[in-house]
Amino acid sequence: ARMRQLQMKGTAMAGLTVGCVKGGCGGRRSRRAEVKMEVVKGGDEIKVFRDDPSGGFDMGLLDTSSLPAMERAQVLTEALPHIQRFRGKTVVIKYGGAAMKDPVLKQLVIDDLVFLACVGIKPIFLHGGGPEINNWLGKVGIEAKFLNGLRVTDEQTMDVVEMVLAGRVNKGLVALINKAGGRAVGLCGKDGMMIQARMKNRELGYVGEVTSVDAELLNTLASASYVPVVSSIGTDRDGNSYNINADTLAGDIAVALGAEKLVLLTDVPGLLTDYPNEDSLVSSLTVEECETYIRDGVIKGGMVPKMECCMTAVRQGVTAAHIIDGRTPHSILLEIFTERGIGTMVTTPAGK
Repeated sequence: ARMRQLQMKGTAMAGLTVGCVKGGCGGRRSRRAEVKMEVVKGGDEIKVFRDDPSGGFDMGLLDTSSLPAMERAQVLTEALPHIQRFRGKTVVIKYGGAAMKDPVLKQLVIDDLVFLACVGIKPIFLHGGGPEINNWLGKVGIEAKFLNGLRVTDEQTMDVVEMVLAGRVNKGLVALINKAGGRAVGLCGKDGMMIQARMKNRELGYVGEVTSVDAELLNTLASASYVPVVSSIGTDRDGNSYNINADTLAGDIAVALGAEKLVLLTDVPGLLTDYPNEDSLVSSLTVEECETYIRDGVIKGGMVPKMECCMTAVRQGVTAAHIIDGRTPHSILLEIFTERGIGTMVTTPAGK
């Protein structure tokens, strides 16, 4: 297993969400915690722990109970303009990476999601589930096959993909959100013919590309204060199921909803012009600047499709698209409710 040093940041919004979602009143803490992440080969398990691996992640590092009352009030005051700005707006969040695999990070993402709903923002939560799919394919004796990095999905494999994504993963997330005080509804693209797709490449089998998104069901649920949790499964008129890239689908859903924001949770801090130097993080850039970076080879590898997803969404009406590091506790709140954010934001030039 390889080791990766992560810097977990205790911040104002971290305290705010833990307190407000769980019934208290949060605050901020400047303490920083060095933690390690162990990535087990195969990607099926990620554990976050301190230098003592047996101890587990110390949630006390996010505890703000000792903060003075005035500092707690200041946290809420700082968040207020952002809450007012985004209240009633739709935010599409694509959930994946380490934040989906580690139980501590998963719970912190759920807390963020419930917080958004509690302050009147309408979150749409979209997920994939690659490692879980591989795990279950192994259990039923089906070998996972890939072509140019893309999963080959025959009929048998698609049955397992649908079972895992629309069943186990989806309903597990729904249960966690409900337990945290939210009202979640689990969906896949087959519900209400919400996400229609077609076969992308016959060699890949039931891997789909989106042909249309019907946003009516999502709008109805979000407007009634439910949190739609959507698995990346689409369908066609014949009832066939298709496995769809979750990043791409999140962008398509954000466009169909006219969302204020598209947020992609990843395992990188954002766009780094000098990877892996985190000091080279680009906090914000325009679509035109993205194009230049891609053309010049600054954006490359796996970051290209993610940036293209953001660019497409913004070009088609989404106000801003964000790539953030899901390994940072409360990364969603830090990106949305702080002026500088923590990741990379893509927008159109002012006035366009």
